[in-house]
Amino acid sequence: MGLAVEILGLVIFLGAHVFVTMREHRAALIKTLGAGPYRGLFSLVSIVGIVLVGYGFARYRAEGLIMVWSPPGWTRHIVEALMWPASIMVVAAYIRGHIKRVLKHPMLVGVKTWAVAHLCANGDLGGIILFGSVLLWAGYDRMTLKRRADPGAPPIPVGGTGNDIIAIVIGTILYLALGFLFHPFVIGLPVFGS
Repeated sequence: MGLAVEILGLVIFLGAHVFVTMREHRAALIKTLGAGPYRGLFSLVSIVGIVLVGYGFARYRAEGLIMVWSPPGWTRHIVEALMWPASIMVVAAYIRGHIKRVLKHPMLVGVKTWAVAHLCANGDLGGIILFGSVLLWAGYDRMTLKRRADPGAPPIPVGGTGNDIIAIVIGTILYLALGFLFHPFVIGLPVFGS
């Protein structure tokens, strides 16, 4: 049951994000609803999707993992190593500097890094579906960005090295918060230490 809820959540969350890439349909919906209500609806659908993914994944884990393969223990160090730059890249999408200039789409690079890292260390079906589908979406989204004529969102000013330093500091804090707080208390698995 948990796996079905997780998949439903992924369909809702990623479906909303795929809809964003369909620029003509998106523009028509914004014209019909208005920009504010569209953003509200998009946010609501995304939140419902994330909640279902989280709830479904937790239920799936409680019901017992369906193992597809058994990753070696050392693969958890891949996650530890890759999550630090992934966290910095996600922050650099909003605090834009040279990192943004070099990566072009640091949010998508960070999401892909997160997904690949977790795919290395998770051999269960629920994890493979979760991380694999997000990786596929991020790759698809990146390809569609190359064909989009409109930016899709108000531009965020791009700064310089100062913004990179801020992104690195905040990204590091995010990385530590995910590792020491979120993962052990929400996911139920320690990241650092044992």
